[in-house]
Amino acid sequence: MKNQYFGDINDYRKYGLLRGLADAGLSIGVCWLLTEDDGQGDGELRRYLAKPSHWRRYDPELYDRLQRLRHPGVQRDLRHAAEWELVPGAIYFDEIVTDTEGQRDAYFDAAFEALHGSDVIFFDPDIGIEVPSTGRGKRGSASYIYWTELRKAYVSGHSVLVYQHFPRVERARFVPFLAGRLGDELGARQVAGFTTPHVAFFLVQQPIHGEILGKAAAVVESTWRGQIKLWPPISSLSTIPLQPIGSTDG
Repeated sequence: MKNQYFGDINDYRKYGLLRGLADAGLSIGVCWLLTEDDGQGDGELRRYLAKPSHWRRYDPELYDRLQRLRHPGVQRDLRHAAEWELVPGAIYFDEIVTDTEGQRDAYFDAAFEALHGSDVIFFDPDIGIEVPSTGRGKRGSASYIYWTELRKAYVSGHSVLVYQHFPRVERARFVPFLAGRLGDELGARQVAGFTTPHVAFFLVQQPIHGEILGKAAAVVESTWRGQIKLWPPISSLSTIPLQPIGSTDG
């Protein structure tokens, strides 16, 4: 996550999803995996804030709070998420993560300590889950979350939500593939995917949270119809366990 993207259309959907999970009664911890801004433009992805007749209906309270970004002098800063209470009761870890492996180890030690009481931990890397070409501690690794880190969160008893940028592959195949890989890697039977026009989110559920998260996921899809689509397309994720499709290094 970078501060420069705070409050864009992807953020609006992201906070809508997190709010839906929080409204189900589970506590949310957010590990931003914050990286330094790179000076690139944001593609005018905040134009939705000037179109309330179309966008406000999905979550009026959230939309109105994000409208503060249009006020003079208000900076794009993810710390506003806590200040503006965008996700009820959420706890945030907002230290900067770098490519250095030693710093990354310390970063996650501190993050897991800060978020240890959360039912669900959301990881928000710049790109998503690790790729073979960028090893942990290598240049560019700060943009990824690694399997060892996701696994540690899950085996510690947290359900895990993770951001994933779409690679240049067929989305209809990518979503079930990565859901299956997550199930295999983390030893989980229930994994849901949430797809949006630009990015996806994957929810790896602890058995104890499965029923409530399944119902919450269905509510999110209904509330955000046309903006957030649930995979697999069932009304309650808790009724059908994930069948792993096998893992690959690709």
